[in-house]
Amino acid sequence: MKETGTDVKTEMSRVLACLLVFLAGCWGCQHHACRCAGRVFICQESKVVQVPRDIPANTTELRFVLTKMRVIPKGAFTGLGDLEKIEISQNDALEVIEANVFSNLPKLHEIRIEKANNLVYIDQDAFQHLPSLRYLLISNTGLRFLPAVHKVHSFQKVLLDIQDNIHIRTIERNSFTGLSSESVILWLNKNGIREIENHAFNGTYLDELNLSDNHNLEKLPNEVFQGANGPVVLDISRTRISFLPSHGLELIKKLRARSTYNLKKLPDLSKFRSLIEANFTYPSHCCAFTNWKRQNTELHPICSISLAKQDLDEQPADKIHKRSAAEDYISNYGIGFDPAENEFDYGLCNEVVNVACSPKPDAFNPCEDIMGYTILRVLIWFINILAITGNIVVLIILISSQYKLTVPRFLMCNLAFADLCIGIYLLFIASVDIQTKSQYYNYAIDWQTGAGCNAAGFFTVFASELSVYTLTVITLERWHTITYAMQLDRKVRFRHAVIIMIFGWMFAFTVALLPIFGVSSYMKVSICLPMDIETPFSQAYVIFLLVLNVLAFVIICACYICIYFTVRNPNVVSSNSDTKIAKRMAILIFTDFLCMAPISFFAISASLKVPLITVSKSKILLVLFYPINSCANPFLYAIFTKTFRRDFFILLSKFGCCEMQAQIYRTDTSSSAHNFHTRNGHCPPASKNSDGTIYSSVPLNHLN
Repeated sequence: MKETGTDVKTEMSRVLACLLVFLAGCWGCQHHACRCAGRVFICQESKVVQVPRDIPANTTELRFVLTKMRVIPKGAFTGLGDLEKIEISQNDALEVIEANVFSNLPKLHEIRIEKANNLVYIDQDAFQHLPSLRYLLISNTGLRFLPAVHKVHSFQKVLLDIQDNIHIRTIERNSFTGLSSESVILWLNKNGIREIENHAFNGTYLDELNLSDNHNLEKLPNEVFQGANGPVVLDISRTRISFLPSHGLELIKKLRARSTYNLKKLPDLSKFRSLIEANFTYPSHCCAFTNWKRQNTELHPICSISLAKQDLDEQPADKIHKRSAAEDYISNYGIGFDPAENEFDYGLCNEVVNVACSPKPDAFNPCEDIMGYTILRVLIWFINILAITGNIVVLIILISSQYKLTVPRFLMCNLAFADLCIGIYLLFIASVDIQTKSQYYNYAIDWQTGAGCNAAGFFTVFASELSVYTLTVITLERWHTITYAMQLDRKVRFRHAVIIMIFGWMFAFTVALLPIFGVSSYMKVSICLPMDIETPFSQAYVIFLLVLNVLAFVIICACYICIYFTVRNPNVVSSNSDTKIAKRMAILIFTDFLCMAPISFFAISASLKVPLITVSKSKILLVLFYPINSCANPFLYAIFTKTFRRDFFILLSKFGCCEMQAQIYRTDTSSSAHNFHTRNGHCPPASKNSDGTIYSSVPLNHLN
């Protein structure tokens, strides 16, 4: 019984001792607005207006949340040798953090200062001698300058997370020197950074640099990474950076530039010696890496595991205290480390590395030059020079002719101008193709989103629609003239033709202008055609133009069938010259539309979202079919005709050249006009030969 009583007393003494220790701990943590939870000291009351002076010396974690402290004074946490974490958050009254607040705290590894919008000043000596620091967060404050961290001198890998500080404008040189003797990760995203000075990251082993969402950051200076080892990961997403620095890219393994719309050109690929993964804004940038294979200069540590194990088995005595890089790597990640889960596991043990790039080029922008084939690059120059030269000559001759500008001549001028615009479009495309040869991925965005592509697209749509419209009018005019040959009161007058062509110009100008204002788009493809059918309006616009061209072809077919039966009808009187013109025009216009038929067919199928050929193959149609008529029309319609040769020699005779040939053509024209009117039962006065009024029925009639 005595032994039992003794045991009970002993047990009670132990419980009492533990209770006294617990109560002593609570008494040491007593504060009117703060409390303790174990070794965690928590102040979460608006009554707290200053840092308590009676914080227990054995505290491992401090939390100041929703307090009204205006200043954290010098040495506020001095003597807290066991302190590991400090959190200061949602303190709207906080304005100043003085010197030596976070100083000489050997176990402190995490500091959080966030949601303190009125915090405008942190003393440059606030962070000193923190050998265990691994994480420092400063977020949502009113700071105007980066806090000084050059006296931290951590021996750990440090993550410096400074974000959502919209008043921080500049990162000065040497801003992170002395932060850590190990590698550092800098998250400087969502601030108001506008400028980063040269040597800003000097003296750091830079594992990762995140500058994303600094919307006013426009430039990374060429020497910004000078003196730094790294970065390994660089993120400039959602900034206005337009160029990457020329130095310091050698160690980058992962590059992120999503929604960085001003970054349109990449530096020389040879600078990316370590790149494994890239995320860009534009698909064309990934074309740079499509056929580019980087030699792997440094194999991953995981590649040497088997060799390290083999060496240890062979020479255990000599290598018992030596660990390979691979073993260190595994120990850092723990026993369950799986190489397949590593962020940079992209054929780590291959000597040749393919860069994983996104977004991938789409069907509208394949990885090729504007002219994907060498033969097209040659032909487009030949065709555009021929088209421009031929149509300019036709315009000069027709406009400068001494004869009256008749309806046929007027329509020919309009057709020549439309074909000239197509030649200018081809010149644009050919010139840009030569300038960007083999490096189109660096110029694609500037070209396709710039004024040049819009101008080229405008020219080609305007010209093609005006050309089709003019050909249709020419056909209708021929049909009307032949059908009503004996009814002079129904003849098409020049003023009628002008009104008709004014409407044609307005229509062509309008439909060519619509893609510039968002109905479809010229920037979808490198050849600047309106191929964007993403929205219903865009699709309707493209289908409308294609169906209109097919309808014009049907009208022209119908007119020439009528002309044919009219000419074959013995009861209808028509002039022999009009019949010749009809036959010649039929051949020319049918040739034009036969050339355009494959374009219309494939374009209509693509507009219905059932593409039958790729954009690369469509460039063959663009060069071989689409512009052929523009360079052929001036020759077939004008230059090869006797009338044009007459006007040409007469023009040259004004400069003292070819006067004899000009006189011969003048004589032939006069004789032909006289015979024509004699056969029709009347002979005009001779004076009308010289003033050219009878040229209205003669000029295009003499076709050899």
